[in-house]
Amino acid sequence: MKLLTERIARDGQALDRDILLVDSFLNHQVDMQLMRQIGDAFAAHFRALGVTRVLTIESSGIAPAGMTALALDVPLVVMKKRTSRITAGTVYQTNVRSFTKNTEYALTVSQKFLFPGERVLFIDDFLAMGEAALGAARLIEEAGSVLCGIGIVIEKTFQPGRKKLEDAGYDVFSLARIRQMDTGRIEFLA
Repeated sequence: MKLLTERIARDGQALDRDILLVDSFLNHQVDMQLMRQIGDAFAAHFRALGVTRVLTIESSGIAPAGMTALALDVPLVVMKKRTSRITAGTVYQTNVRSFTKNTEYALTVSQKFLFPGERVLFIDDFLAMGEAALGAARLIEEAGSVLCGIGIVIEKTFQPGRKKLEDAGYDVFSLARIRQMDTGRIEFLA
């Protein structure tokens, strides 16, 4: 997606070989016009798959996933990174390792919002190691739903996430694919 790659090139900041800061438009301050276009791009790509629900992980995936759900006219479900006292009823839960934060968390979704037979589209902000998407896939499958696609806003192609997901049989579509980066330099895959 040309508009997204231009925005990353202009406003993104590679802190090192692994970490890309995009807090001015994606995950701290959010450019909602850009998110609308991202949602439209994901919807156009995945519409024919009969998506009945969009799923994401709090918090950075909410804006692009929400716009995708809006464009597809389906519900958005946000998985939590921890349980709380207000989590009522039974949940699906799996442990996931966060590449960015270098910690493990319990990915959680209420059984009230994920049903057998659903056709689920998972949307996330970044793809690096693939752990978040694989965790989401485990929960989707545990619920008896079908993961019909994975939409990624920014993929770091030099990390093994896509290969893990494709080897597991999942359809992955990324809007911006970074070939390599280092402090002050970002190169996109053509």
